[in-house]
Amino acid sequence: MPVIVLLRHGETEWSRAGKHTSTTDLPLTPRGEDQARAAAPGLVRFDFGLVLSSPRQRARHTADLAGLQAEVEPGLAEWDYGDYEGRRTVDIVAERGSWSLWEDGVPGGETAEQVAARLDAVLDRARLVLEEGRDVCLVAHGHSLRVVAARWLGLPAQDGKYFRLDTATLSQLGLEHGRPVLQAWNVPSTEPEALQ
Repeated sequence: MPVIVLLRHGETEWSRAGKHTSTTDLPLTPRGEDQARAAAPGLVRFDFGLVLSSPRQRARHTADLAGLQAEVEPGLAEWDYGDYEGRRTVDIVAERGSWSLWEDGVPGGETAEQVAARLDAVLDRARLVLEEGRDVCLVAHGHSLRVVAARWLGLPAQDGKYFRLDTATLSQLGLEHGRPVLQAWNVPSTEPEALQ
């Protein structure tokens, strides 16, 4: 059965520091580049009919280093954090008293529903390729890929909060008896054999 493989980009300075990064176009750190290269061996066994990458350089460079020839897909961009771009959750909570991206959203940024709408369109493209019997790879960001997983499972975007996703990890979405399932999640790029 064909599958969707998700690859989160490698480490950046801001991801290492826990800062929300959407529109700021940061490069990978040397460690992030190593993480991306480590993903390559585990990806060669898939028959990708479609490989899409976020337009941000951290995702595009991750795809390149992982040996993928990706088409840039604007819909895979990270959740727009608006006024919270470059800020850490702990600092926002200290200022506001409480805050959750998933529940409260961001001032000046995207709503969960807006993120879901553009990622639903990406999943529609992916489903067409899956129907042809080919695999799909999506290279993107922590929050956007968590929304992809939630939407694949038929859940609201906000339920992406239940899927922790580290840098340069691989995940796999598929079908079991015709129903969408998570087949693997948050697998380190150094352990690609954990993908089914």
